[in-house]
Amino acid sequence: MELTKREESEAQRRQVMMLDDKPGVLLEEAKPFINLMMQYKCAIMEVETKLKVLDAEFSQEYNRNPFESIKSRLKSPLSIYEKLRKKGYSVTVNNIERYLNDVAGVRVICSFPDDIYRLADLLSRQDDIEVINRKDYIKNPKPNGYRSLHLILSTPIFLSREKKYIRVEVQFRTIAMDFWASLEHKLKYKKNIEDGEAIARELKNCSDFIEALDYQMQGIRDRIDNAEAGTEEGD
Repeated sequence: MELTKREESEAQRRQVMMLDDKPGVLLEEAKPFINLMMQYKCAIMEVETKLKVLDAEFSQEYNRNPFESIKSRLKSPLSIYEKLRKKGYSVTVNNIERYLNDVAGVRVICSFPDDIYRLADLLSRQDDIEVINRKDYIKNPKPNGYRSLHLILSTPIFLSREKKYIRVEVQFRTIAMDFWASLEHKLKYKKNIEDGEAIARELKNCSDFIEALDYQMQGIRDRIDNAEAGTEEGD
């Protein structure tokens, strides 16, 4: 049976993975790799639990939720392989743990910018969390208009025989920022797009509008909250 170009390309890539630096078998078939991925999944669950506890507390105390949703993901074996090779490292389980910070990812979607900073600070201050790195692309957006707050956290997981710290990348965005990033990501990998530069400029303009909208909506929320607080005091 004749292979399609996509199947042929995938077969060649798998052959390279097997031969390059003697990974032995494909990463997804190696027991140490599977165990490591299990640990990253556990770290994601730990971070999600911490966030949900904060959400429950906010809901009870302030009658609103600090975030709308949580999404999580693990990098695929192929993405891990390609990122390690791009960095110039051989493909080993030790190198995954040592050199990659974003194998486990959690994305937190908030309604307003101030919720992002409040939630990120509360999470960072927990005594079993270590902040490895913090990049604020909200106050300092990327040239293309990308906005998000990124934290690299080291969080403990409690296995049957040990307590182990695992790194997790946590991204905080507003709903509007997430919509923008999703659209930009889709267009980024489209080929043969006419007027690509014009589209990039328009996306940058949209990012600026989104920033203004986020803070305008936050201001409206504050006015509503203040009005409600005044009404309660009057009662």
